[in-house]
Amino acid sequence: MVLQLDDRKRKILHAIVRNYLETGEPVGSRTISKYTDLNLSSATIRNEMADLEEMGLIMQPHTSAGRIPSDQGYRVYVDEILAEKDSEVEQMKEMLLDKEEKLENLLKQVAKYLAVDTNYATMISAPKIQRNKIKFIQVSRVDDNNLLATIVIEGNVIKNKMIAVDDPLDDPSILKLNILLNTRLGGLTADEINLGLITAVKQEAGIHSEIIGNVIDAAAEVIVADEDLQIYTSGANNIFKYPELADKENASSLINTFEEKKELTSLVENSLSTGNEHGIQVYIGDEAPIQGMKDCSVVTATYELGDGMKGTFGVIGPKRMDYDKVVSTLKNMMHALDDLYKK
Repeated sequence: MVLQLDDRKRKILHAIVRNYLETGEPVGSRTISKYTDLNLSSATIRNEMADLEEMGLIMQPHTSAGRIPSDQGYRVYVDEILAEKDSEVEQMKEMLLDKEEKLENLLKQVAKYLAVDTNYATMISAPKIQRNKIKFIQVSRVDDNNLLATIVIEGNVIKNKMIAVDDPLDDPSILKLNILLNTRLGGLTADEINLGLITAVKQEAGIHSEIIGNVIDAAAEVIVADEDLQIYTSGANNIFKYPELADKENASSLINTFEEKKELTSLVENSLSTGNEHGIQVYIGDEAPIQGMKDCSVVTATYELGDGMKGTFGVIGPKRMDYDKVVSTLKNMMHALDDLYKK
């Protein structure tokens, strides 16, 4: 039987469950009046609580005491909470997939534009998250022997981790684990998840300490994960326009660097860590972190898309490149990306 609750009864039931989970004490009408945004009198709340009790969602442990959730009340609360969180995660996934596809196309267009505008070879990296903080953790049941931990970190990056369990967990236990995890870990970086914190959270979890440990391990893996960096290039053939770079050995080395892209990762990392306050870094000859570019000049710029997401675009050309134009172009592109993303 599906119970139909109006908004008022739903808010009161949720308030009773949340308060009881936090305190372990029966919940009275005066507590509820302070706990919700309904602005109802204690008498009105008592009437609503009486209806909820008649529906079998809450019960009174003894005379003159407040109410506590029944098993059916827990079920209604948990189902609604999980449905809400599942919906939020799905919406976030859909948004991110759409956003990632649009961003990939945009970055490719930027690399192409820079190559055409400067007549040099160009590259741009996908944004990399610089401040990996946990935003949200959701543990849900897959079956009696498996849980799914969904971990959302800054930049709205979502990772899933399967966790095996020896015994099935009921919904109230899963709910308590979610409350504990998000209360203690939300907003933390990998460095802040230290041994003392892990020990304290495991103690709070009691018999579920092993599960908590596995979720924390999974969260730590996610926020320090060294994922493959996506790099897009354009204009490699522009190299042949400059005699000092067009000889067989130089050209072959540079073209290979652009095709393989692995070495470009060191350029991106170096740029993100050493760029000046304007986000511009100029490498001349041997200053470049890539051996194959020792006869080139490289100008890089750092762009930021919010939520700690930073990337690098760069222009590679001869040492006699038009530095003034290249720096100006990169600065304009930095501002254009910033304005476009904010819209």
